[in-house]
Amino acid sequence: MTITTDFAPDFSAPATAVAAALAGCLLLAEPWAGRRMYGSLARRRDTEPRALVRYFGLMLALWWAFAALTVAALLLSPGTTAAHLGLTVPERPAYVVAGILLAGAIAVASGRNFHDLAKRGRHVPGLSAIEAMLPRTTEERRLAIAVAVTDGLCAELVYRGLLIAFGVGALGLDLYVAAALSVLVYALAGLYQGRQGVLVFALFGAVFTGLYFATGSLLLPVAVHVILSVRDLTLPAPEQPRTAPVL
Repeated sequence: MTITTDFAPDFSAPATAVAAALAGCLLLAEPWAGRRMYGSLARRRDTEPRALVRYFGLMLALWWAFAALTVAALLLSPGTTAAHLGLTVPERPAYVVAGILLAGAIAVASGRNFHDLAKRGRHVPGLSAIEAMLPRTTEERRLAIAVAVTDGLCAELVYRGLLIAFGVGALGLDLYVAAALSVLVYALAGLYQGRQGVLVFALFGAVFTGLYFATGSLLLPVAVHVILSVRDLTLPAPEQPRTAPVL
């Protein structure tokens, strides 16, 4: 099914409390904590060999904690189903498969171009904003892929699945208002990359939301998100990471 205006999840009081706490954390704490964490990583990247490993470990723990709270909110609400959070099979699987293949082809082509530019010392769009978290060792590369997959899965479940359902079912917002607010909260998660990061996250948040609304399932946005995250976090790391971006 596609997401329509009759979308009506029903949150219980305990689930509302859990979802509200998570939403408040994502809005008021996560953007600034993420900026501080990345700034600390950028300062320590060249002097502490395992700085990135610890950073990735913390990211994985936080993402799965957010996902666990999302599942808890679902389990605490008998009137909310998994489908209300996008955990359902899309109505037209063939379109989803086609979208995944297209996203994969674009990611492979652009990834090859970015790798080539990086190896030649040329400018790679957006690289400077994430270069401290780009892997240099085999262990870091494995963790980077784990983080990329986790980011795609958990970010879509939390930002698209839970926040939109919470806005409609608990706050009584119009579906499209709830979706717009979820994009805004997601955009703030890009604060660690500076102003440009906020704009980029807003753009991709809108795209992922559109894919969710068009298919009624998180499958396509999750797949596209994972593909893009894997592409970005496996780019060659510059020899000298720059400092964290400043607003």
